[in-house]
Order: sequence, then structure tokens, then C-alpha cells
Amino acid sequence: MKKKCLMLGVGGMAHSWIFDFWARQAQRMEFAALVDVNSDALKTAGEKLGLPASALFTDAERAFERVEADFCCIVTPPRFHRIAVELACARKMDILSEKPIAASWEDAVSITQAVQKAGVKMMVTQNYRYTPRILTLKTAISQLGQVNYAVGRYAGDYRARGSLGADFLYQMAHPLLVECAIHHFDQLRNLTGGDAETVCGYEWHPGLARGAQNSFEGSDAFAGQPCALFVVQMSNGAFAHYEGSNVASGEVNSWHREAYRVECEGGTAILDRDDKVWIVKRENGQSQAREMATVAVEFDGHAAIANQFLDWLEGGAAPITVLDDNLKSNALLFAAIRASEEKRVVNVREMLTKAGIGA
Repeated sequence: MKKKCLMLGVGGMAHSWIFDFWARQAQRMEFAALVDVNSDALKTAGEKLGLPASALFTDAERAFERVEADFCCIVTPPRFHRIAVELACARKMDILSEKPIAASWEDAVSITQAVQKAGVKMMVTQNYRYTPRILTLKTAISQLGQVNYAVGRYAGDYRARGSLGADFLYQMAHPLLVECAIHHFDQLRNLTGGDAETVCGYEWHPGLARGAQNSFEGSDAFAGQPCALFVVQMSNGAFAHYEGSNVASGEVNSWHREAYRVECEGGTAILDRDDKVWIVKRENGQSQAREMATVAVEFDGHAAIANQFLDWLEGGAAPITVLDDNLKSNALLFAAIRASEEKRVVNVREMLTKAGIGA
């Protein structure tokens, strides 16, 4: 039997979910209903899918009341995730949600508690773990022994309003960290093999740091902070450094072109925007570089997430990015915000313990 999906969101990334990622799983799932506040976009998507008007909703609460589905897929702005998850939990409906878990640490904790209490399955979309470039980098790291530290760089030129995406990204307080760095913080956990113990550093707005929003060319596109530098102490003795910018004016390492350098006891694994992974070792006093063959997979990125989620619902093993694990990436995210605001080192493990969830 096909799994039935209640889809929350039809535009932007949700459109890709409907007509690309889920479309590849058409033999295993189908849409029970769609929800979106934009009635025109909702109607258009419904017509393309051949859904009746009775399966189209502009109100999420009404949709959850009336629709029978096996799971919901949440692809809405983060500030709306909590109410959607709570509605799903009330119906004992499994959940696949876009990152981050929520727009605040308090909401992320409440979501986790609701899911645990309801006993439903929830997975979070951390699709960057499953791209060939990252899978190849992970293979390289596995050949080099223990990780000493990892350096990650994300830099995009999104100074033109709208180039990053929806307008809310330019209005929110933490556009880089909440919408972008959650991928990169999760990746640093993935690459080092450890969880965050502590974090320190800063996020900032280049214009406001100089006294006015427009006092740094291009930064006035953002109301919130588009830049960040953080250092993370990991649980396994490794460290990580993160550089992020949405106002890059030179060399860019934007989406799917992020740069990572992982220093290990047996050499260095390097990935840059050309998607090539190199292993560099010192032999007889000389550096020797070897390019890695790219890992091939049937499903990558978002498509891999969709496939893993359906496997899980059908009785397979729990994916890596289940809610309980991904909460650790979100804890790092909100600890970084706190570290910058309070100008101090923040204990990430302590945040999880105080929330009554454990680390």
C-alpha cells in the first residue's frame, strides 16, 4: 500500500519536494492533501497532481482534522514548524520536516517533547549529508585516522534582495545561522564524528557593526546578521571552525559548493567548490596529493532523505537525521546565537541537559 502524505507547503522548496523528490517515490507514496496559505499556488499544484478541491486547504488545522494520512511533510518557514508538528502529534501522524527543527530553541525543545510523548516518527531534512561530494569526503576522512579539526566555509553573494530566496530570509534576525548554518553545523558534526560540547564566536551585520545598516556596501539587504565566525569543541577531542557569509564580495563557496578541510592524524582531506576531494599526506618531507574517486549513489540529497524516510516507515532502520539526533545540531545552532549575543563560551551539552532531553 502506498503511504499517504499530507503536504504542508507548495511553493519554493516545497514545489521541489512535490514535483521532484517525492515524484521519484511515486510507486511508494501519494498525496492525500496539500496545504498552503497561497490559494492560487495551492490550486495550481493541486491541478497538476489531479487532486480534488476537497484535498486543498489554506488552513493547516482544518487539514489535520479532515485528512487521513500516514505522514505529513512540513516545508514551511521555521516559525510555523511547531504548530504543524503539534497538530501531527495529536493525530499520531509521522513527520518529515525541513530544517531547522524550529525558529527558536524553545520551540525545538517543545517539538521534541511532543514527538516523544506521541510516540511518532520524525526525521529532519539534512540533505547535505547525502551529496556525492560529502559522501566522498567522508570516505577520504575514514582513511586518515582520527580527526584533529575541521574547517568549514560557506560564502554566498546574496546582497541583491531576493537572491537568497523568500523575503522573510531578509527580514529575520538570524538569516545566516537559522536558515543556512544549520546545514553546516550539522555537517561539522558529520565530518568530525563528534557532538558539540561548547561553542564561542560571533554573528554580525557588517553595516550595523559600523553604525548604520547601509554603511557597508550591500549589507543593507539584510535586517539581521548575515555573517558569522565560530569555534566548536567536539565531544571526541576534535575541534571545528566555521566561517559563514551571505554578503560575500569575492570568492564564493555557496550552496553545494561549500569548502571543507579536515585535518586528521594521517593526513588532510580537502573539498572545495570544484567538487573534487583530495587527500594530502606528508611523505619523506614532501606533500603528496591524491584525488578521490567520486562516490556514486542511487539517491542523493533530498531524494536520499525521501527514500530513507519511506524505508523507515516501512519497517527499515532509523535514518541518521532522526529528530533526537538532529536536535544536537539545532542545539549547536541556538548555542551559537547565544554565544554571540552574550559574548561568552556556551556549553551545548548543558543546554540539552537543562531542556530535560539529554545529550
